[in-house]
Amino acid sequence: MAQDEGAQAGRAQDIRRGVLVGLPIMLGYLPIAFSFGVAATKAGLSPIEAVAMSLLMYSGAAQFMAIALIAAGAGFWVMVATLVGMSLRHVLYGPSLLRSAGLDQPPRGAMIWGFGLTDEVFGAGLGAIARGQRLTSGFIAALALVAYAAWVGGTALGALAGAGALAAWPALDAGLGFMLTALFLALLLSILKRAQLPVIAAALAGTALASVALSPTAGIMAGMILGAALGTMMRGQNAG
Repeated sequence: MAQDEGAQAGRAQDIRRGVLVGLPIMLGYLPIAFSFGVAATKAGLSPIEAVAMSLLMYSGAAQFMAIALIAAGAGFWVMVATLVGMSLRHVLYGPSLLRSAGLDQPPRGAMIWGFGLTDEVFGAGLGAIARGQRLTSGFIAALALVAYAAWVGGTALGALAGAGALAAWPALDAGLGFMLTALFLALLLSILKRAQLPVIAAALAGTALASVALSPTAGIMAGMILGAALGTMMRGQNAG
């Protein structure tokens, strides 16, 4: 009996710890998800479609790319190739986190771990390990649920605003457009290292040239391919 009570207290503590770790992610996700909801309705999606994309797809950068491709009139297979290519990194998150946590086999609730492992949740999990904390299903589930709820809720608010408020206040439309640009610039600067400058320059050059010569969709693909190819080559040289 005492062991059961101790186990329940431990699970409750893990859940509280996951919620607390997830709060900063929630605060970061809400404005970004709001911006996505606005951008999605501007691209022609209904509020229900925008929320459904966040519910089912749940991949911030890929969702923004998806609405950009929709607005550009990209073909179905171009969209599939682009979005899958952007999301391939998530395949590595689960094994990497399990290895860092010292787990040989997927834990109970592994599907929750997999679905909820966004960039930020993955980073928070690694941070918890670095602080000497143990990763449990309760901790990951609470952390992932807080982030997921913030993303879906922010999308719903943004979609409703995009469907109604922007028509009444055009200045809000312009402000949100600038916020998206500032957001991506801030994200880029936050991870920028001097060694990454050639990769970023190659991606920008490929995007600009292909966009002018062919189309914006071709520019997106060219920038992704050139940046990824050069980054892989540089990583191989550094490893050698």
